[in-house]
Amino acid sequence: NPNALKFLSENTISEIGTIEFQKNKRLEILDNGVTLKDPSSVYFSYDTEIDQDSIVEPNVIFGPGVKIKKNVLIKSFSYLEGCQVDPNVVIGPFARVRPGTLLKDGSKIGNFVEIKKSNLGKKSKVNHLSYVGDGKIGKNSNIGAGTIFCNYDGSKKYNINISSNTFVGSNVSLVAPLEIGESVTIGAGSTITHD
Repeated sequence: NPNALKFLSENTISEIGTIEFQKNKRLEILDNGVTLKDPSSVYFSYDTEIDQDSIVEPNVIFGPGVKIKKNVLIKSFSYLEGCQVDPNVVIGPFARVRPGTLLKDGSKIGNFVEIKKSNLGKKSKVNHLSYVGDGKIGKNSNIGAGTIFCNYDGSKKYNINISSNTFVGSNVSLVAPLEIGESVTIGAGSTITHD
């Protein structure tokens, strides 16, 4: 079937182009002083930027619009798109960093954490099994395992702002819109609906 051969040829050419692009992009990133633990398992977008002394572990995927500063560690099986990552940040493993996210100096996004359209302040941590959406977290704050930013009411999305030096315990539901002040402690299992 000539049509099947034509389709196969077009797909093969496209696949070869993709393979060549990834090979060249990996070399460019390595030449920039970045460590790729298993280069063939890491996939880049056309516009991925990573500064020197950063480390990317195996099986990491970069979507469009990712800018990584120096000395960042991205652990295995993480996916990043449309985000900015400042120096000395740790991401993953198994983290999803979505568009509109800013991770500030020394912050950490841990395993099975999803963050979207949010700012994480200097030296703040979201270590395990949490969702942060449409939020702002100040510096030196800790978001406990299983914390959920309940940012959607079924028709609109709302913001959650957490000030600096705040501790949020495990399995907390924060219901937006919400403002949490500085140096606050929220006990495990709480549902917070008021500022």
